[in-house]
Amino acid sequence: MWHPVKQNSEDACPCCGLNWMELRAGKVTGSTIARIMANEGKAFGDPAHRLAVDIAVFELGGQVSSDSYSNAHMERGIEQEPIARQRYSEAYFVDVADGGFYDNGQTGCSPDGLTDDDGLVQFKCVINSQQFHCVKTNEYDPSYKWQLIFELKESGRKYTDYVSYCATFPRYKQLFVHRVKADSVKDEYSRIDTRLKEFRKLVETKKQQIKG
Repeated sequence: MWHPVKQNSEDACPCCGLNWMELRAGKVTGSTIARIMANEGKAFGDPAHRLAVDIAVFELGGQVSSDSYSNAHMERGIEQEPIARQRYSEAYFVDVADGGFYDNGQTGCSPDGLTDDDGLVQFKCVINSQQFHCVKTNEYDPSYKWQLIFELKESGRKYTDYVSYCATFPRYKQLFVHRVKADSVKDEYSRIDTRLKEFRKLVETKKQQIKG
């Protein structure tokens, strides 16, 4: 189910009355899927274990630990994303609607924007070295691979545009766009499903440990 809510907003969704934070609480989301996919085929690492504890606590009636952590990368994103959005919209003659939140029960995602009738867009406001990598390889930053693919899977949309914006780069290279089509990553969908099944077992183990 898609909810028309804004990211990081306390405004209630008109269809359910919950805000963005409440809708995503206790779920695996686009911002956390990489913790689960890390070490794929091997044991889960500490970030996945911490996520499993949070989800277990939530499912047992508790609350997810608040995460007020912020750094220069996050602050830059908040400040520069509106600029990136405008530059992308003007360069590709496309309107970008709010991404809302896709709720699929135990999982969900909140893309940065919706485009056309079947597209997503994800904005990343980066530093010179990150932008250089994208320009040099003509590929998106691999650290966001699972977020991009997971959001395609969760939303059911046909493509997502990875938009990398670097305000300190030469103007004609400040905007980098790479499109990922859903048809090209269907194998990764099944890999996510397999890993999520393993992760659910981890969550259930944490719940049993909490209950004693």
